Amino acid sequence: MTELELRESDVRVDGLRLRVYETGNAGDQPILWLHGSGPGVSSLSNWQALITSMPGYHHIAPDVPGFGESEHLDPMPRGIPASAAARSEVLLHLLDTMGIEKTHVVGNSMGGMYSLRMVLTAPERFDRMVLMGSGGAPIPPTPDLVTMVQFYDDPTEAAMLRLIGRFVYNVDMFGDTVQQIATDRVAKATREHIKAAHLATFDPAGGALVYSDEELASIQHETLVVHGREDNMIPFAAGTHFASRIPNAQLHVFPNAGHWVQVEQVARFRTQAQVFFGEGKS
Repeated sequence: MTELELRESDVRVDGLRLRVYETGNAGDQPILWLHGSGPGVSSLSNWQALITSMPGYHHIAPDVPGFGESEHLDPMPRGIPASAAARSEVLLHLLDTMGIEKTHVVGNSMGGMYSLRMVLTAPERFDRMVLMGSGGAPIPPTPDLVTMVQFYDDPTEAAMLRLIGRFVYNVDMFGDTVQQIATDRVAKATREHIKAAHLATFDPAGGALVYSDEELASIQHETLVVHGREDNMIPFAAGTHFASRIPNAQLHVFPNAGHWVQVEQVARFRTQAQVFFGEGKS
């Protein structure tokens, strides 16, 4: 398989500098890839293996404001609903800045929350949507999710190693590289602005973000809901919730997979995505 060339640039949007990674040709059908909210997460840690191995599309994978190499909103809205709304607005303006009139969108975890918000706000800007372990369902926080939210109580490599084990079904998949992954993620997570953005996002006073049945029923986009059966961050019940309420949704369950399906089962997810997005070309 030929690996697509990875390009990176800094794009100024709403006064913020956003790091954006791209592959493929600008004239091809675009796909916007939105990562989640774990400490030390970045667009490349979520998507690099996929966006470099799916030819025929213009892949756009930004570090969401407050993550990776992107600047954060100042002031950062407090709580998940307010921060998701603000970040979604910036991401819509990123599409404007890049001249993208309409795109597919893939959202993982909190990135799924942004995807849902943008599709509800500007439905004409989006074609097909993939939700991967998405938040936004009326599901109580799991113990593993609480551990992730409280990472900054003990922001050490040992704590990060334990957290990585909670994200995946079998941490042995990383082999000898898991220690380096933990080291790299802690280095990113402990940057002061990234820590501040995390703490603001998960301010409990801000409340939860749950999309209503009426909102979900109004989404007419073809939607692929993807979920790891053993996901202990966002349980599988969230996937069935979305799939049963979005009118044109289909559900694919990955066995022996946790919250990082796109990392744990790259080839299987790539196949699902290529079939799903390929239907939109026919």
